[in-house]
Amino acid sequence: MRTLGTIGDAIRLDWRRILITGGLFALIFQVLMLVALMVRFQALPNYAVGYNWIGNVIHIIKSTPSWSDIPPIINQEWLIEIGKMNYDYGTGISEWSLNVVPVRMAVLFVLGALVALCGSFLRRDSCSVTTGTTLRATTGIGTILVAMTNATMSWVVCCAAPSWVVGLAMLGLGVSTSLALETMGPALNLAGFGLLLATVFFLAWRKTRDVKSIDGVLRHA
Repeated sequence: MRTLGTIGDAIRLDWRRILITGGLFALIFQVLMLVALMVRFQALPNYAVGYNWIGNVIHIIKSTPSWSDIPPIINQEWLIEIGKMNYDYGTGISEWSLNVVPVRMAVLFVLGALVALCGSFLRRDSCSVTTGTTLRATTGIGTILVAMTNATMSWVVCCAAPSWVVGLAMLGLGVSTSLALETMGPALNLAGFGLLLATVFFLAWRKTRDVKSIDGVLRHA
């Protein structure tokens, strides 16, 4: 309970920076994905489409018979689509696109907030250089896992489905191999958040222990 209290105190002291970092992280990640697509395919986007996300979510809730099916469907609902349309095939086919998905944006916001919280603890932690490096590496690995599995890029070669494995295919991994890895997304996502939460709790525990040690010394002084 004292560890949870320490985490609560850190959030209260640094909540503005945590919120701003979370928002900027989610926004910058979308920009980086779009830049990656433009660099990879050497082309600028030539179309952008906005969707009535709130209206579509309401329609999904009203028209889906099973409540268990609603969250997965909403999780894939788009807000904005930006990409490159090839008009050599009749009305056109989207060669590649970035799909802004509000639910994924929320996940990325939480990711950025957790990274900021880890950074807040690390700045105040008196651990050794080796331990600090290990904790930063753990934070980095967790961040990469979550960010990677919440990428929403689509490529016609990968069946035009927005997915994190599109990034792997773009980097040169075989398309069939990339698509085979798609089912691992939820596990990798949870592993990433697990690493970040473990880091936060470990740093909070260390801070709580240090405070208790100082209090003990003062009592005996």
